[in-house]
Amino acid sequence: MNRAVLVAAGMLASRLMGLVRVRTFAHYFGLRSDAADAFNAAFRIPNILQNLFGEGALSASFIPVYAGLIARGDEAQARRVAGTILSLVALTLALIVLAGVLATPVLISVVAPGFVGERRALAVTLVRILFPGAGLLVLSAWCLGVLNSHGRFLLSYAAPIAWNAAMIGTLLWRGGSSLPSLAVWLAWGSVVGGALQILVQWPTVRRVAPGMRMAWETTNGHVRTVLRNFVPVFFSRGVVQLSAYVDAMLASLLPVGAVTGITNAQLIYTLPVSLFGMSVAAAELPAMAGAAATADGALTAVGGRLTAGLRRVAFFVVPSAMAFLALGDVIASALLQTGRFSQDDARYVWAILAGASVGLLASTMARLYAATSYALRETTTPLRAALWRVALTTALGYLFAVPLPRWLGVDASWGAAGLTASAGLAGWVEMWLLRRALHRIGVVPPRLGGFIARLWASAAVAALIGLVVRRLLPVSPPVLLAVFVLGAYGATYLGVTALAGLPEASAAANRVRSILRKK
Repeated sequence: MNRAVLVAAGMLASRLMGLVRVRTFAHYFGLRSDAADAFNAAFRIPNILQNLFGEGALSASFIPVYAGLIARGDEAQARRVAGTILSLVALTLALIVLAGVLATPVLISVVAPGFVGERRALAVTLVRILFPGAGLLVLSAWCLGVLNSHGRFLLSYAAPIAWNAAMIGTLLWRGGSSLPSLAVWLAWGSVVGGALQILVQWPTVRRVAPGMRMAWETTNGHVRTVLRNFVPVFFSRGVVQLSAYVDAMLASLLPVGAVTGITNAQLIYTLPVSLFGMSVAAAELPAMAGAAATADGALTAVGGRLTAGLRRVAFFVVPSAMAFLALGDVIASALLQTGRFSQDDARYVWAILAGASVGLLASTMARLYAATSYALRETTTPLRAALWRVALTTALGYLFAVPLPRWLGVDASWGAAGLTASAGLAGWVEMWLLRRALHRIGVVPPRLGGFIARLWASAAVAALIGLVVRRLLPVSPPVLLAVFVLGAYGATYLGVTALAGLPEASAAANRVRSILRKK
């Protein structure tokens, strides 16, 4: 639990800084501007490096081997493995960044076919600037793998604060520029932030792995294991990213504002995924890998950790999904309504959040199921599940985004909500496939239907209270309104689940009391 709390604390700090960055971006760019869409679409293309090679692929293939060596006390061998992986990753990234910069016009045509004229030209310029920064973020993910294996979670997950701070500083510094010029400055700020994200972690990496140097021991058996595990994980992550790029492509066909609306909503709805899904999965991956490498009853130990982790995930993600569905306009207004970003823009983001709430729980729990497979060095199952997910996301995404709004007689821009809803439905299928596969290899997933039903009922009661508070309050600044409405919502949910006798509610209440006593 302490590991998950540290991961969540680091992620919370970095995500809150990310929300500040998005709010600052919204202030200067608004929602429905060509420059905003160009930047958000351009950012997705080089960001595939971080998503493919970064935390997901490196964590799933590198941490189980590295953490296993640390658990067995073979630190010298672990350092050699880490140094070789760093060398291989750095070389691979240099080649991909060069290729990406040269192929940028082609990539824009594939990812954003709806962009033409100045919007397309700006996107091409931005991608070429952003590619090297994305490579730096991947090297930062290697630092994360080393630090997590040594039990250093807070720093590695808080490090993106430096990246966000660099971008926020750029916006404040150059905010008076024209929007296309500001987008270019912001891209350079992202590159500087990527370098800062490595620098804040490097001294601690040197302390926990003294004597570690870049190497080229590709014949090392442990290195070969990392590379062998990396291939299916890489393709698994690639399939998931393909799904995200299909969404971006479809969004580019929708009216101006859809790309930026999805980007804004994504940062909000991935907050609970990061805090309560990725944090638990990231903390459990090295622990499960260590248990699988050293314990006789490995499957039993791993299954116990999986059960406890899923209950913690569900306890926090269910109310998050309900809040996005019932109170999403309050959330979006509080976070984004400023400057060029209007109340109508906040309502548009709410619709996208409501669509995302469909599969939020499934997508978050799938993170932990996948981490369990990786800890047991079973890397093909997540790939197969991801293939099904991308197939469904592509088919349903087109159906919900393009023809469905026309059939319903609503504005085409609302197809953005259909994109997130279709991804949510596909997330449930992915989770079911991962769960079934674990059962086949001997890890018995828990039956949590009754537990989750009580969580949804508690969240529904809390949502009713939140809506009542919202109706009774006079019109107030969005941030102040959110404090009262979401405060009432959260307190009600915690109270109802405590009355229901759920141990997770008691644990959450104890943590809150502990924090208040420290203050």
